[in-house]
Amino acid sequence: MKKLVIFGGGGYCASLLVPQLLEEGWDVRVFDTFWYGTDHFPKNPNLALIKGDVRDIKAVKEALKDRDHVLHLACISNDASFELDENLSTSVNLDSFEPLVIAAKEAGVKRFVFASSSSVYGVSDSPNVTEDHPLIPLTLYNKYKGMCEPLLLKHTDKNFVGVVFRPATVCGYAPRLRLDLSVNILTNFAVNKGTIMVFGGAQLRPNLHVQDYADLCKLLLTAPADKVANQIFNCGFQNMSIMDIAKAVKKVVEEFFPEKGNLPIEVTESNDNRSYHINSDKIKQVLGFAPKYSVEDAVRGLCQAFQDGKIPNSFDDDKYFNVRTMKLIGAK
Repeated sequence: MKKLVIFGGGGYCASLLVPQLLEEGWDVRVFDTFWYGTDHFPKNPNLALIKGDVRDIKAVKEALKDRDHVLHLACISNDASFELDENLSTSVNLDSFEPLVIAAKEAGVKRFVFASSSSVYGVSDSPNVTEDHPLIPLTLYNKYKGMCEPLLLKHTDKNFVGVVFRPATVCGYAPRLRLDLSVNILTNFAVNKGTIMVFGGAQLRPNLHVQDYADLCKLLLTAPADKVANQIFNCGFQNMSIMDIAKAVKKVVEEFFPEKGNLPIEVTESNDNRSYHINSDKIKQVLGFAPKYSVEDAVRGLCQAFQDGKIPNSFDDDKYFNVRTMKLIGAK
């Protein structure tokens, strides 16, 4: 049985990924602060939940015992969270990373998969943002993701395989849902407020369905070592402007809920100038991986979840919003 520890396995993407890994025969250990709860995890004899902090190297070393794979998703996620507490974000996203990598290697881990971010490119008007494009981070979140990549790759060898992926902005329904990401925000407004709020609109964003993210993680954990060792892979599906995302949301929500009629799109100015579009040809050429699910699929899945009552109190419950939850619990 393949033995995996997921650092940061209590979050949005992992909430969809973990049950699928268990179904595929993995022994999964989730190491997380569990700020967003544990109710979404299935009961399974091959799943262990360890409440811990990646800054606690003693706890990290304990979690690494007898594991042969590491998936590193742990971070204070996205730019808004960084503005809340820069010291917290620096200690979690940067300072804790290399000690964890070294501990994994010393523990005998064979493969280490690191989730970076396609936001490392910052603002770019290049028509073809490949993995070789210079990293021009606009925020500390982007900067630290980019700084961690070489910290992993400098420790790799034939017995300790490291691979980095730079996912686009994730969207769609997962059990530990986030409603503070662009596609999900717009869908929530459309379904529950009857209007679609667009801030700016011209900014380009690459998108990735949460199921494609899960499939990508599974592939990077199992692909032949010679194909992934020391590689960095972009992964996104549709590069769309915020306005085009809004129009896609409008189309799907109106089809799903015809009683809502003609949903207005309201545009306000934004100081968020992050704009980039990524090229994901490399991962297709090297590993044969291409995302399967569109932004429209993500919106449709969210609409179904709203209809099924899976997303109650979608504006009032703090659990759907990272910054609000962190403020509520006084995260340090």
